[in-house]
Amino acid sequence: WSKKDGVLIGKTDGTLKMNRFITWKSATVRNFDLRVKVRVTAGGNSGIQYRSFKADGPDEWRIGGYQADFEAGDTYSGICYGERFRGILSLRGKKTTLTVGDDGKLKKEVEEFSKDADIAKAIKKEDWNSYRIVARNFNLTHYIHGVKTPQVVDRDRTTRRADGLLALQLHAGPPMTVQFKNIRIKELPKRARKAGN
Repeated sequence: WSKKDGVLIGKTDGTLKMNRFITWKSATVRNFDLRVKVRVTAGGNSGIQYRSFKADGPDEWRIGGYQADFEAGDTYSGICYGERFRGILSLRGKKTTLTVGDDGKLKKEVEEFSKDADIAKAIKKEDWNSYRIVARNFNLTHYIHGVKTPQVVDRDRTTRRADGLLALQLHAGPPMTVQFKNIRIKELPKRARKAGN
């Protein structure tokens, strides 16, 4: 990781074996509105971790939790991913409600609010993108250039996270560069929850 002209830069030559994260240690995040500009190049994949946690294991830099994903490719920018935390939680254009069944397994109730192809038109590959994350109670929504990408309503009471770390990811794998700038976060007031949420 490095910083130049107000830009945080994560870069790997392809020898990185595990994902690395730069973590904001001044505070944990709970209900918030986060806005940031991101750019990822050379076919890379990265993400913004929120309400996250330090993962167990020998690698002190591992982080798990909710992730606002983005990439230089065509599939994952905007989705909600659970890094070491239940895998893909919601795809683009989907409102996904998470619950746990009687068998103890994660269940996803999915409603489509937009076509993936229409959302993809708003995303600039290998260029700067304006990313926004709004997290209030257990309703999590991502936007790219003002276009809503997914929405997650997390009713998995055993696993969901009300607060945690904010971190930026540098992904293991092929050589890549990821950049972040103009990071702004606003704390949001807690709203009263409806029964069952």
